[in-house]
Amino acid sequence: MKFETKEQLVEYLESGCKPESQWKLGTEHEKFGYTLDDLRPLPYQGERSIHAILNGLAENFDWRPVLEEGRPIALIDDTGASITLEPGGQLELSGAILDNIHQTCTEVNTHLKQVRYVSEPLGIAFLGMGFQPKWRREDMEWMPKARYRIMRDYMQKVGTMGHDMMTRTCTVQVNMDFRSESDMVHKFRTSLALQPVATALFANSPFTDGKPNGYVSYRSHVWEDTDPDRTGMLPFVFDADMGFEKYTDYMLDVPMYFVYRDGQYLDASGQSFRDFLLGKLPALPDEQPTLKDWEDHLTTAFPEVRLKRFLEMRGADGGPWARLCALPALWAGLLYHRPSLDAAWDIAKDWSMNERLKLREEVPRLGLKAKIRGRTVKDIALEVIGLAKEGLAARNRLNAAGDNETGFLSPLQEVADSGVTPAERKLKLYHGEWNASVDPIFTECSY
Repeated sequence: MKFETKEQLVEYLESGCKPESQWKLGTEHEKFGYTLDDLRPLPYQGERSIHAILNGLAENFDWRPVLEEGRPIALIDDTGASITLEPGGQLELSGAILDNIHQTCTEVNTHLKQVRYVSEPLGIAFLGMGFQPKWRREDMEWMPKARYRIMRDYMQKVGTMGHDMMTRTCTVQVNMDFRSESDMVHKFRTSLALQPVATALFANSPFTDGKPNGYVSYRSHVWEDTDPDRTGMLPFVFDADMGFEKYTDYMLDVPMYFVYRDGQYLDASGQSFRDFLLGKLPALPDEQPTLKDWEDHLTTAFPEVRLKRFLEMRGADGGPWARLCALPALWAGLLYHRPSLDAAWDIAKDWSMNERLKLREEVPRLGLKAKIRGRTVKDIALEVIGLAKEGLAARNRLNAAGDNETGFLSPLQEVADSGVTPAERKLKLYHGEWNASVDPIFTECSY
């Protein structure tokens, strides 16, 4: 299918609308691999490598390799899940589309068991953090994916921290459905305004190059100077005319990275998707985009919340197993229960754009101590978690023992009650029993 008009692009986003009975969620998380004896990040090739992990998973479990230039760069299975590589070798599970958090946690647990089964005999382990705590940018080996070469070269032109974002950050995110355009806008605005609250609750990246960096979420700070054309808080989402067309216009103005044709990535960095619609793309003259081209382009914007045919919550640092389940629980509780969603929007609806941007800037440094309108993020987080609990209780998704999903919020409740982020707990250990070393993280905080 060829796209010839903007209206077709808008219709693609609109086709994501689903009745509430069909709302699902998909959770994704990334993690750093390292060798146990020297804590070094994994190379792509070699006896102890990303290549070995992918091969081991494919040989021992129900995963099929995806090859690029004859090399495995991802795995897929029959559930719709995939295991992919971030640019610095971070291993990502993109989970299947599931009904509830109980299923999500079973999926995550199964995945981590499989990874341990393959990695332990090789002397490899994996770490859940938001930013690589020890190794420098130049210590990270780039994975052999052609699209990453194009992105790496382009990012040097538009910001100072794009390479850090690509090779030294890890996140956990969840994908959420919407009923209609108005429902999408309501969820987009609410989750975008409150994304700094999630950033604070999950803040877990206080170290860079082996020492404190002055932030609780350095991963979140990195996004502030990656590429202003495709990151940030998206002020237009709060405009009265926000909708699928408005987001399409935004994406048409996000510079392209590449076009994929005949197994090859063509460098289209900095070029315009608007020109592509007109058949005037310099990288591919006289051709118009396909559905896959539009899908690919939608993945190249990195705002705090991203719209495809679903909404992606993108504000959280990577972390331990329990917090991988807590993130989808937080957003399902808020966004999939209309009274909770309305009450969550009431918290943030009167904030000015300047206030939202200031909060976005301060949370990576101050975490739960940041303030807006005289309220601390801790206070807001406690209210938000309460609303999420109400939403999960109303969803009433039960496991075999008869428990609903509210228990998955416990790690966040503990953080909010204490007012101490995961990052601050690690900083206290660093200045105490860790004796100013980040090395203990690799044993105490690995999966």
